[in-house]
Amino acid sequence: MTVASMTGFARAEGEAPGASWVWEVKSVNARSLDLRLRLPPGLESLEPELRATLAGRFRRGSFEARLFLTRTAPPTLTVNREALAAILSLMNELTGKVEAAPPRLDGVLALRGVIETVEEESPAVVEERRGTILAGWALAIDRLWAARTAEGARLATFLEGQIEEMAARVAEAAASAAAQPAAIREKLETLLQNFAGAVAPFSEDRVAQELALILTRADVREEIERLKAHLDHARELLREGEAIGRRLDFLCQELNREANTLCAKSADIALTRIGLALKAAVEQFREQVQNIE
Repeated sequence: MTVASMTGFARAEGEAPGASWVWEVKSVNARSLDLRLRLPPGLESLEPELRATLAGRFRRGSFEARLFLTRTAPPTLTVNREALAAILSLMNELTGKVEAAPPRLDGVLALRGVIETVEEESPAVVEERRGTILAGWALAIDRLWAARTAEGARLATFLEGQIEEMAARVAEAAASAAAQPAAIREKLETLLQNFAGAVAPFSEDRVAQELALILTRADVREEIERLKAHLDHARELLREGEAIGRRLDFLCQELNREANTLCAKSADIALTRIGLALKAAVEQFREQVQNIE
């Protein structure tokens, strides 16, 4: 399976009986599937089938499609005899009342409403044109799918690199955290020694309780293990492909939550810096995930 982007553009063109057509369709990021169509007058009935074809190929994205239709057959012209008779009657009525040169035939025919364009096409021609336009739509959708898939492959490569960068930060955090309990205990013992002569002596049980509480709060091993598990899941999703954008987005939320906890529990500046670097890497990963279908 391949990872698909939600961004793409495609164009298809061809000829139908009595007309030529051009389909242009583009897509951008969206939480759901949405299509905005711009069709020439008289072709609105195509919309349900166009939407069904799109929904059969894509899961998410905001799509905008437009059909350009140019008539290639010469129009059939006819004379509106009722309009012509009314004009001639009025001219006869005004003869002798208005001084003017006799009207010319081309001038009369140029008057609005005298000449009309008549669309005379057989049902077979109309149906053939409809089928050709729908086939063109299917071709445009195929090309858009190919464009989104190609962009998705580039995104997948980038995301794999981001996952390895996050994994490197987690490994650094694990190395730093491994010595953290001992470091915290040493700092606490030093603090207790400094206060030994200035305040009332502490009971050994109380010291043990406080030490255990501090060490528990500062222990980030669970967060590190969860981060590793989330990164393994992200790798699995990229190998799975198809419509994984929503699941990757949710995974980003979990990664960010664990990175925040890592920073909150940090007992030294080195681990804090690692946590902040991890948060930055997670954010870069999340920005690109927004483009995945």
